[in-house]
Amino acid sequence: MDGNDERDLVRRGYDALSYHYRSDDADDGQYGPWLAGLHGRLPASAAVLDLGCGCGVPVARFLADAGHHVTGVDISDVQIERARRLVPTGTFLRADASQLQLPPASLDAVVCLYALIHLPLADQPRLIESIATWLRPGGWLLATVGTSAWTGTEDNWLGGPATMWWSHADAATYRSWLHQAGLAIIAEDFIPEGSSGHTLFWARRPPS
Repeated sequence: MDGNDERDLVRRGYDALSYHYRSDDADDGQYGPWLAGLHGRLPASAAVLDLGCGCGVPVARFLADAGHHVTGVDISDVQIERARRLVPTGTFLRADASQLQLPPASLDAVVCLYALIHLPLADQPRLIESIATWLRPGGWLLATVGTSAWTGTEDNWLGGPATMWWSHADAATYRSWLHQAGLAIIAEDFIPEGSSGHTLFWARRPPS
């Protein structure tokens, strides 16, 4: 598959299974402590980008309710339509995260949970470099990435009719990409899932 085929699998998968993946009234779940931690690190009325925002729940909803200015980006039309309805104070764009262009030093934080790993591997370090430029000095990146390297698909994802696709490097590679982008890793945690799991990074653009 080329990158367009992979992106189309991801888009069609979330279009088909949006409600199955997360209901309108889903709680914050495991995201709750992460989002509370981010809120505690942010200035009032911060500018936050939610990359791979899905239906806006829980990330955009939590941050908007906390008084922050949230922009969400997702490749799925269904997810974006839901996000606009569920988080009316947010701004939501249907776009490919790897093609996004934003002004330098315009954001206080970027949240990218379970989304970077839906991009072709070659696009991931470039997006991390872009994120680093979008952050203001002292700005935060909260991201979940792979723990071990794997690329592949899952048919009948979540028991539904769609196929989903992922690609991730190992944690050490993400560590090096963050450093190369000029971000300081403040904390790293393993998030178990089934027989494997993901890595949660707290990274920061150094204050000037």
